[in-house]
Amino acid sequence: MPESGNYGYKKTDGICDGVCGEPASKAVLTMSRLKCVLRGFDFRVLLALLIGVPFLILMIYAHGQKVTYFLRPIWESPPKPFKTIPHYYHENVTMGNLCKLHGWEVRDTPRRVFDAVLFSNELDILEIRWNELSPYVSEFVLLESNSTFTGLKKPLHYKENRHRFGFAESRLTYGMIGGRFVKGENPFVEESYQRVALDQLLKIAKIEDDDLLIMSDVDEIPSGHTIDLLRWCDNIPEILHLQLRNYLYSFEFFLDDKSWRASIHRYRAGKTRYAHFRQTDELLADSGWHCSFCFRYISDFVFKMQAYSHVDRIRFKYFLNPDRIQDVICRGADLFDMLPEEYTFQEIIAKLGPIPSTFSAVHLPSYLLKNVDRFRYLLPGYCRRESG
Repeated sequence: MPESGNYGYKKTDGICDGVCGEPASKAVLTMSRLKCVLRGFDFRVLLALLIGVPFLILMIYAHGQKVTYFLRPIWESPPKPFKTIPHYYHENVTMGNLCKLHGWEVRDTPRRVFDAVLFSNELDILEIRWNELSPYVSEFVLLESNSTFTGLKKPLHYKENRHRFGFAESRLTYGMIGGRFVKGENPFVEESYQRVALDQLLKIAKIEDDDLLIMSDVDEIPSGHTIDLLRWCDNIPEILHLQLRNYLYSFEFFLDDKSWRASIHRYRAGKTRYAHFRQTDELLADSGWHCSFCFRYISDFVFKMQAYSHVDRIRFKYFLNPDRIQDVICRGADLFDMLPEEYTFQEIIAKLGPIPSTFSAVHLPSYLLKNVDRFRYLLPGYCRRESG
């Protein structure tokens, strides 16, 4: 009990007491309180946090996109499956029998065919495409801009190399559209702007109702016999997507058969709009080839990586290093160091790592094989590229 008389009482913390009974200074008191806070911490845990948190932030910055893609099956459901139509073809079977095998009627005369593309710089692929389709196409329609989708200024590559395509000149409707060069804009806005302009160019080309219209990027090449079948058969769907064999860098690296964005339309004035997204549930099996990033020159790879709508995938400047690009091509790896864009963990895991080489060059575009000396870089075993 305290002694009688006046008594002053002040609550204190033993850790905050001064030395030798002297009151603690403000600095010592602050340190003492810090000791109180840290007294319950394991310093090994604290050290691990100091090292681990910055490392985690660095890993998220470097590989966050990979984590997002790997977790895609959790945050995004797969799209509705296509209704795949079996595709029958043999060069020795008559068109009447081929139409009948598909459940269609054969026509007395074939439809007119219009092949419409937006063009950037894929000169070799365009030459292969147009020669594959030339026997069946009534009018080639090509639009190019002096701007990439990302707002970079570019030459008019087709205009400067028009002499290469003299075989198509009499059936060509060519258009040029000036870029808008809006800084910071989503690249898909410029892409949409150019596709709308292609609608107007088709009208200039005098397309009419029930003409067959091919909507696809230059590197999405329908096989000639596919277009021949669809122009000769009646009762085909008004809109039909094409399943293409998916290749990367050349016809050495076969990825899968999931390329579906190319489509065929029976044209309807006021209704048909040029687009590059899903427009129907019907898909014609095994209808051609999609050769993505199939360029002769390393400089074209660099240009495409910076020009197309997914420019956000260039997370680091070294992705554009020519030596790195050459190494990636020959390994069949991903230019952007990304994981596969799949909707199930099973498919993602199955596609991890480089694409295995294929040594089959059976049933590729005939013009490619007839001109192998010019296009050898697109064949298995020839992954080395010129610098450009």
